[in-house]
Amino acid sequence: MAENIAPTKGNLMNVNKSLALSIQGYSLLDRKRVILINEIMSLVKQADEIQSQIDQTYRAAYEALERANIESGIRYVEEIAATVPVEDSVRLKVRSVMGTEIPLVEYDKTPSKPTYSFYSTNSSLDEARLAFEKVKELTIRLSMIENSAYRLANNIRKTQKRANALKNISIPKLQDTKKEIENALEEKDREEFTRLKVVKGFLAD
Repeated sequence: MAENIAPTKGNLMNVNKSLALSIQGYSLLDRKRVILINEIMSLVKQADEIQSQIDQTYRAAYEALERANIESGIRYVEEIAATVPVEDSVRLKVRSVMGTEIPLVEYDKTPSKPTYSFYSTNSSLDEARLAFEKVKELTIRLSMIENSAYRLANNIRKTQKRANALKNISIPKLQDTKKEIENALEEKDREEFTRLKVVKGFLAD
């Protein structure tokens, strides 16, 4: 008998209850896994789109910066770059997807004001500044998506591991225990029936 469980009707009821809960648990975990996979696939698609935008925007930004360096001089452009304030508006929050904490990044989307005067610069510097502003926004969004995808992937692995443990270990073990108890109870019933038949035979004589 598995785990030395006595073949009683009470234990059979307990095993049936545990088996039903395990099957239900596996079903819920499998559903959770599917939802998380769908979520991560959506994030991967978003990440690819944003990465493509970042690549295009970076190219435009560096082309504009190169023109600004040629037109205004590298040293002057470096002096202007040194006056750009550090981004300090980023705030991190979280939301939950099937028990997984997903980061939500909030930041001030208001375009920063130029730190230089327009009369002493050219349009290429403005183009570079605006392009890098867009790169900053896209990079923040991409970091949020990639972090979310990493956390979801980690949770998918844990969920799959628990589901596999139920499917391949716990449920088969409970099913075997149930069958053994049922067989033992059936054997006991047959023995009891045989004894009653013998007793009736003696009484009839």
